[in-house]
Amino acid sequence: MLIPIDKIMKDAIETLMNEHRLIEQVLGALDTFVEQLFTPVPEDRRQVGQFAWFFRHFADHCHHGKEEKELFVQMNRCGFPMEYGPLGVMLAEHGEGREHVGALAEIGRGTGPLSLPEREAVAEHARALIPLLRAHIQKEDNILYPMARQGIPPAEIARLNESCEVFDREVMGAGEIQRLKALASELLVNFPPDAEKMAVVTGCAGCRGH
Repeated sequence: MLIPIDKIMKDAIETLMNEHRLIEQVLGALDTFVEQLFTPVPEDRRQVGQFAWFFRHFADHCHHGKEEKELFVQMNRCGFPMEYGPLGVMLAEHGEGREHVGALAEIGRGTGPLSLPEREAVAEHARALIPLLRAHIQKEDNILYPMARQGIPPAEIARLNESCEVFDREVMGAGEIQRLKALASELLVNFPPDAEKMAVVTGCAGCRGH
């Protein structure tokens, strides 16, 4: 007996939520890194670059890419406006996050030890990015994604599942996604997230109204 294709494909929204959990962990690692930032070590600049690479390529190109090119487009077809409302807010926050990540990437591309002004700039952008993305994730998990499940017809959800799999396979590439996940693992080992802070973050993941 053949299994319907929509039963064997990954659920796109579940995949996006799983990606949120990894992004939250790396935000926790970035928080730890910033706490140590003013006790200089020779590898600081490279590590700034590594964090920027993860957030630019996994959180933005991979995760936000599927949202903006697949999920949000499908929601728009089902009547959700892009210019305002939940999608407008999410897109604006994606843009704000890109500005902070871009600043971190620019510092990471430099040479030599981080100067004091560079350390201060890293701390400023990281301390803006961390709460921005944490709150953004909660809005998507608790408001936007449930709206998508309710507002997109089942047949279109099945097409969304397929298009997101194609995005991961053909736009990102399985090898690149695995390399980014390996980078995340390295950052988590080097800068373990604070357990108490993470408990607050994960505890809020089920909250409403953020």
